[in-house]
Amino acid sequence: MEPKAVAVYCASSVGFQPAYVRAAESLGKALADAGRPLVYGGGSQGIMGAISGAVLSAGGDVTGIVPHAMVASGGEVDLTAGKRGPTVLLTENGREKIETIVVNSMHERKLEMARRSAGFIGLPGGYGTFEEVLEAICWSQIGIHRKPVIVLNVRGFYNPLRDLIRNGIQEGFIKAVNEHIVQFIDGPSEYELHESFDWGKATLDALDSWTPPEQTHFYDWTARKGQTKGDALDAA
Repeated sequence: MEPKAVAVYCASSVGFQPAYVRAAESLGKALADAGRPLVYGGGSQGIMGAISGAVLSAGGDVTGIVPHAMVASGGEVDLTAGKRGPTVLLTENGREKIETIVVNSMHERKLEMARRSAGFIGLPGGYGTFEEVLEAICWSQIGIHRKPVIVLNVRGFYNPLRDLIRNGIQEGFIKAVNEHIVQFIDGPSEYELHESFDWGKATLDALDSWTPPEQTHFYDWTARKGQTKGDALDAA
């Protein structure tokens, strides 16, 4: 069966704007109400904690994928608060319903998130979130997956990414049609309205109306050395 779950990339910090947390909570409730499980990085701090907590509060299902090194060291760091997550992530009080899967590497984490999900959503975050969002975009461009990639552009957070993509097109490194591999949800033009905007509904509408972008790269990612075929995602 095709998965209904959605992989959400986001920060283990909350950032400095309340709208970032509100957007995560709005998305989490919408996913639960729509019967779409959340697959995320497994943290309980920052925006990770906000979205997973919102899904749980609304009766939804949550799967967290955590590298062993982060479990062993006490969880991901909340850079805003300057602290780590709870020491024992797997039995945290109030979050027992989360199915936590421990893997050995960051690459395994991303692969498991992708394998279990029908689409990718980026909330605000730092280097890790940037890398995850861009990798999902790249995988779409080269045909490893055919799933939507959506970013929530809360308070214009992802405007620099859109500018970077358009500059890549202008300078001849990205085909113009591939600008639309990633979809930006901008919200109201007035940023003060972003705290109360229904990011969840806007995101689900984008997921439901998504159509695969035009293919520009043609590789058989199921091909393996020898005669066997594999899962395309394994190529990642």
